Amino acid sequence: MKTHRLGRSDLFVSEIGFGTMSLPKDEKEAIYLIHEALDRGVNFFDTADLYDQGRIETVLGKALKGRRDQAIIATKGGNHWEPGKEGWFWDPSKAYIKKAFKDSLKRLGVDYVDLYQLHGGTIDDPIDETIEAFEELKAEGVIRYYGISSIRPNVIREYVKRSSIVSVMMQYSILDRRPEEAMLDFLHEHGISVIARGPVARGILSDDGLQKIPESGYLDYSADELRSLIGDLKAIRPEQPLSQTAIRYALAHPAVAVAIPGASRREQLDNNIKAADVPPLTDAELQKIRALTKANRYEQHR
Repeated sequence: MKTHRLGRSDLFVSEIGFGTMSLPKDEKEAIYLIHEALDRGVNFFDTADLYDQGRIETVLGKALKGRRDQAIIATKGGNHWEPGKEGWFWDPSKAYIKKAFKDSLKRLGVDYVDLYQLHGGTIDDPIDETIEAFEELKAEGVIRYYGISSIRPNVIREYVKRSSIVSVMMQYSILDRRPEEAMLDFLHEHGISVIARGPVARGILSDDGLQKIPESGYLDYSADELRSLIGDLKAIRPEQPLSQTAIRYALAHPAVAVAIPGASRREQLDNNIKAADVPPLTDAELQKIRALTKANRYEQHR
């Protein structure tokens, strides 16, 4: 499995990571998938305190027990919730960020986390206070590096200007090309890596994607447009699953260090990992994909 340096950190992440949000409910099955990923060269595991109200962090921690040195653990915080209570609200305050992180650390059962990320963010946040929380956690030695998970260009620019983030997690796929317009080149120029989430667009960019198209469509695409587009995209590399073409697309820009598709079944995990073995998309293939799809734009948070 090829690895890439995450920003200016000393973390080298597998180009195919593991997004844990869609892990199966069955704990044994979830742990099996995590072990299978580890055994096949995946070292980057992304989770969040909000996923199933902390349960996913707990499962990931159990799976990595005895194998901590093989994994780069990334988790996220900033959505204020309490176990046993419904609902949550956004809280990027220093006090809550530090409390939430300590709770994540307990659930994961580890002494430190490799990457801690702000799980969202708005331009109206107390950004300097939030950065202070991350810097203090770093000084305490309980996080190695920090980043943000955000699609808002105005928020991203502030963190690039005011903090020492090493990464930005962004939704990025063939169907969501918004990062190309505003952010990928900018982050690459500043030595900050992108963690590409949603590379298969909720399963739409897969061989059974026709069954996963919402009747309301997806972003700028109607359901009918998607039905037509999937066949055209499959024809670019008919010999391989569409999901692998989609993952390779997300990895094509040099700013992207790792793509993190989710997996709830062994078959999905297998397809994801095999994307590491297929050749990168050629310039001609990339041009064809871009000609077939829409260059989405951010209309807000600019």
